[in-house]
Amino acid sequence: MTPDQELLLDLLNTTPVLAGTPRDELSDVDSGRAWLAARGRTASTGELRTLREVRAVLQDVVRGEAPARELAPYLEGVAYRPSLTDEGLEWRLEAPRHGEAAARVVLAWDELRTSAPNRLRPCENTECRLFLLDRSKANRARWCSMTTCGNRMKARRHYERTRPAPQP
Repeated sequence: MTPDQELLLDLLNTTPVLAGTPRDELSDVDSGRAWLAARGRTASTGELRTLREVRAVLQDVVRGEAPARELAPYLEGVAYRPSLTDEGLEWRLEAPRHGEAAARVVLAWDELRTSAPNRLRPCENTECRLFLLDRSKANRARWCSMTTCGNRMKARRHYERTRPAPQP
């Protein structure tokens, strides 16, 4: 997985539900900067705002609730420019001010969409808001984590199968 793909998956998962309460790891400037710093990136307040916007659109696109064309504004003015170095050709992403991180995650999403179709998806636990990148050979992973969502869903199904029928 490329660094931009890791950034994409991490970004999609910045709105978890913890102990039944929705959270937002990018809710304010300080937490957003700390989140980016943990990933070796820095950002202006404007770039954080754009990153929060693109996150919402990407989450909807990956869930199938919005068409991919809604990502178009985050690619306006974006280009890859080649430059020669002593080692060879190097490609540099050029993006409008406040838009580099957003452009990177949209491009990473498209790369995954084409190179690993249907492997980036939401967790099947309806109470979870996380996403997973299925790396299994059979492409059958269903939960963001087997130890949390997988166990909960299996336990819930078992309980529903084994509980006694209500008495009239």
